[in-house]
Amino acid sequence: MSKLTIVANIIAKEDSIELVKAELLKLIDITRAEEGCLQYDLHQDNDNPAHFVFYENWVNRELWQNHMNAQHLKDYVEATSDAVETFTVNEMSIIG
Repeated sequence: MSKLTIVANIIAKEDSIELVKAELLKLIDITRAEEGCLQYDLHQDNDNPAHFVFYENWVNRELWQNHMNAQHLKDYVEATSDAVETFTVNEMSIIG
C-alpha cells in the first residue's frame, strides 16, 4: 500500500483555544517518533485561531491506525472532550 496522507481539522470552542492548542502541541514529538510517521505538522489558521490542522504522512494506513489507538491520542481526547467544536479527518492519497 502506498503512503497515506492525513488532513485533520480541529475547531476548538472559542473559550478553549489555548487548552486545545497546548494539548495538540503535546502530540507532536511523541507522534513524530512513532513507527511509520513520515511527517506530522500542526498548523493554526491565521484568521481563525480556533482552527487547527494536522498535515500528516504515514508509511501506510496500518501504522496510522496504530497511532490513532495510541495512549497519547486517548489522553488528548480525554483532555479536550468538552473543548473541541468539530474534528474531521480526511484520509488522502497523492495523485500528482
